[in-house]
Amino acid sequence: MFGERLNKIRKSKNITAQYMADNLQITLRSYRMYESGNRFPSFDILVKIADILDISTDYLLCRDEFLKSRGVSFDGFPINLPSYPIV
Repeated sequence: MFGERLNKIRKSKNITAQYMADNLQITLRSYRMYESGNRFPSFDILVKIADILDISTDYLLCRDEFLKSRGVSFDGFPINLPSYPIV
């Protein structure tokens, strides 16, 4: 799922695979292996991918539904929490 999501987000932002590879300082073949699901990036590369695409690593890792189930919205702010009076 990571590879599919990575490919979809990259294309939706009109970014080429070559641009991604160049900015990650890896070969185009290595980058394409991420999108095809044949290889997974290191944590350092994962963070760089998220920065380039301006998306969270949780979203790239398909954890957005898990976070929602724990009361965290996609943008990282809590949801469905009780409100308390400001003192």
